[in-house]
Amino acid sequence: MNDLPLNALRAFAFAHAHTGVRAAARELGVAHSAISRHLAELESWLGVPLREPGSARSAWTLTPQGEVLAKAVQTGLQEITAAVAAIREARSPFVVSISAAPSVAARWLLPRLPALERAHPRIEISLLVNQRLEDPRAAGVDIALRMGAGPWAGVQCEPLMDDALYPVLSPSLWKEHGRPADPRGLSGLRLLHDRDPRASWDAWRRRFGPPSLPLRGPRFASSDLLLRAAEQGQGVALAQHRLAADALAEGRLVRPFGQLEIALANAYWIVRSPSTQAPRHAVATLIAWLREQARY
Repeated sequence: MNDLPLNALRAFAFAHAHTGVRAAARELGVAHSAISRHLAELESWLGVPLREPGSARSAWTLTPQGEVLAKAVQTGLQEITAAVAAIREARSPFVVSISAAPSVAARWLLPRLPALERAHPRIEISLLVNQRLEDPRAAGVDIALRMGAGPWAGVQCEPLMDDALYPVLSPSLWKEHGRPADPRGLSGLRLLHDRDPRASWDAWRRRFGPPSLPLRGPRFASSDLLLRAAEQGQGVALAQHRLAADALAEGRLVRPFGQLEIALANAYWIVRSPSTQAPRHAVATLIAWLREQARY
């Protein structure tokens, strides 16, 4: 690494990103002759041309070797930039990083973030969407929100809220099928399936019927996609209340069978690293706010 011409590599990456020497010079705030000199030094050091002949005066065209190097340098600089930003961000006592499964992030947490900002304007949220269950500290976050049958080994788990399952569909599809108000009406509807084993149509069939309900239909890898498909009138979904409540309140979905539902106890969890230290004040404030939101 001692031999790498870092300034020249940075100049080359900027020239490639901005497709030319002059644009790179303007971005870096230096004379274009300085960029040209760096590029010439880099080619001399490598012993191969990085630009096609004449590209400095017309279109910015790289040789195959130049393309390979440009991509590698840009990827490296982007990773360094992201790491530095994360470290600088972590220095603030008011920044809290949180990881959540995509459906929880999109359907439950994101709509509530404006309320968090109003209640605690000094707290800044850094939200990472991640499906994996892992130690939050290893993932570089303060806490994680997870769905499922916890608790899990190797991490601190606190139940956040229960949930419930019930069928939902778009208003237009509901009207098209005669506004069914009894589970027997499901037999004439296309079922949409969540790959989450807790949200199984078979569990609904065994609990509320009809016993002959066919379980055919497309399967979706996320609850958010499932609900989007239902909103578009593609079929009826067995929804998790916490994720569907806003769509119901806004009229994008209807719940045709009244209060019939399957309870899911401890469906969502706050996950923290297995540390004995008390959380930072901002983290503790966020956890308390999440508990408050979970009561609604």
